[in-house]
Amino acid sequence: MDLSTYRFSTAWQFTAAPARLRSVLTDVAGYPRWWPQVRSVRQTGERSGELVVRSTLPYRLVFTVHDARQDEAAGVLEAAMTGDLVGWSRWTIAPDGAGTRVLFEEEARLGKPWLRHLAIPARPLFLANHGAMMRGGERGLRAHLAAGGV
Repeated sequence: MDLSTYRFSTAWQFTAAPARLRSVLTDVAGYPRWWPQVRSVRQTGERSGELVVRSTLPYRLVFTVHDARQDEAAGVLEAAMTGDLVGWSRWTIAPDGAGTRVLFEEEARLGKPWLRHLAIPARPLFLANHGAMMRGGERGLRAHLAAGGV
């Protein structure tokens, strides 16, 4: 794995039912309503869309996600990514006690040449930026669910 490739794993715990979380997470077009760092989503095909994301650092990433796997029985939603991020991301939604555990996993290579040149010296900043994005997503999803969002 080259140094411009990142692997992430983030787990969230919710009291909402798995079906409700699956409904929200399947609706990628709705992410900007609850995830502040997802600035826009534009559908590009029946099973694909272009996302524009920006977290703390002053740059945005534009990439296309292609639905790669939806396995309701396994609780898996997986997408392939191309553009400024190249790789895959996956949500795994599973009952956990009285609530639901949501696991986000991603393996992505930086697609922008200037970001790849900064892969080594800026790695701690890129990791912190991703962490801020995931914390924003978790807070936003909690607020969305509390407000009755589906």
